[in-house]
Amino acid sequence: MHFLQILFSISMAAWFITEIFYKNMLKSGKEDNKDKDRSTLNILWMAIPFSIAASVSISYITKFPIAKGVWILYLGEACILIGIIFRLIIIRFLGKYFTVDVTIKEDHQIKKEGFYKYLRHPSYAFSLLTSLGLGLYLNNWVSLILAFLPPFIAFTYRIKIEEEALVEKFGEEYLEYRKKTKKLIPFIY
Repeated sequence: MHFLQILFSISMAAWFITEIFYKNMLKSGKEDNKDKDRSTLNILWMAIPFSIAASVSISYITKFPIAKGVWILYLGEACILIGIIFRLIIIRFLGKYFTVDVTIKEDHQIKKEGFYKYLRHPSYAFSLLTSLGLGLYLNNWVSLILAFLPPFIAFTYRIKIEEEALVEKFGEEYLEYRKKTKKLIPFIY
């Protein structure tokens, strides 16, 4: 159990550090068309820290367990680690087209391979998996809702804004791609 607590602390620090790195290093450039964001980055940066702080705080003052046994902690930690690692892989896969603000680059192309063959927003999906993992690890129904719902609402808004920009840029090509893929959960949603 002690090992799991250390791993949880390390993974939470890694989550925080990687997101700070993304925010500071992966912004759009001066030449990019970045007037599309509509404050979605700011909304995410309010929703996610709030959800983490609120879910952890609630876990200390209320007890509404999701399950008995330590398996829920391992499941939560696995979701956190998978979310962090695969989000990093996806960001690297997108390369120069990944920015933290909604931006359409001049030579932008729609990625349709890898994770993008099944999901339009795999980076957001894995970020949400990390949030879900936090709620599961805390083993508290209220914490689970607080860990997951604010980021989900923020990402839903961001997806709407981002897809409007992509439809504006790519038109029918993006609309066809959208018909063949799901937003966040393969084959489901």
